[in-house]
Amino acid sequence: MHHEKFPKIPKPATDKEEAALRLVIPANEEAVREGLSTIKSGLSDLEFSQDEWSTLELVVAEVLNNIVVHAYQERNDGMIETYMDHSNGSLLCKIIDTGNPMPGGELPNKPQSDLTCATEDLPEGGFGWFLIRQLAKDLNYGRMEDQNVLTFRLKFGEAS
Repeated sequence: MHHEKFPKIPKPATDKEEAALRLVIPANEEAVREGLSTIKSGLSDLEFSQDEWSTLELVVAEVLNNIVVHAYQERNDGMIETYMDHSNGSLLCKIIDTGNPMPGGELPNKPQSDLTCATEDLPEGGFGWFLIRQLAKDLNYGRMEDQNVLTFRLKFGEAS
């Protein structure tokens, strides 16, 4: 698998809670799994709680998997760039791809499924964007030239 991992920006001596990470991965399921592991190890010096790591992993996995399945429609020729910058209890995430734009040029606004049914009839999917909207702050999507650009923040620690 080809991916580039850029080193974290050196931390200032006065603030051990700042770090940045850039990662470029191919748009496929295996690379997404490895990319998530690389992100976690690249930010491992940050003192996130287990819940915060779980939130980070869930949101980023949902976004990356949506890009693979929908933006690139499971083609193997795409790339995904992630950039994460942590400071002051907040992780700013920027994710860029050159796949298909979001339908209507906007993020999905609600669950794709009807939830007014018996528990055993609930669908298996369609909850990704709902979860992302619940867990991420300042969620923003735009199309710039041929790129999809998604930005959001995850607030951790005292800033929650």
